[in-house]
Amino acid sequence: MNILNLEGTEDTPKIVLDSQNKIYEISGRSLPEDSAEFFQPVLDWLDEYKDASAPETVFEFKLEYFNTASSKLILDILSKLEEVEGAKIMWYFHEDDEDMEEAGEEFSELVDVPFEFKTY
Repeated sequence: MNILNLEGTEDTPKIVLDSQNKIYEISGRSLPEDSAEFFQPVLDWLDEYKDASAPETVFEFKLEYFNTASSKLILDILSKLEEVEGAKIMWYFHEDDEDMEEAGEEFSELVDVPFEFKTY
C-alpha cells in the first residue's frame, strides 16, 4: 500500500498515512482554499486501506486550528474510519485550547469510533 505523505504549510496540515510503519496522522493548521480537493487523497487512501487494514489503527489528530470547510472533511475522514476494523482516534489538543477539545468531543459524538483525548 502506498504511503501518503503531505508536508504541512501555513494553511494545510501535515498528513502521514503509512500502513507499514503504523503511522496515521493529521497535524497542524487546516485552512486549504479547496478543502474537498486537498483531502480527497486521504479519503481515497482510506477507501483502499479499509480492505487491508491492520488489526489496530490508531489515527492521530493534532490540529491547532481548522476552518469550517475542513471540519466537514474531517468528519468525512472520521466516517471512513468507521469502516476500518479496529480503528481508534487519538485527539490531541493544547492544554489551554478548549475549542479544539470541544471540537473533538463533538466529532466523537457523531461517529462510531472510539476516541481518546490527550493534551500536549
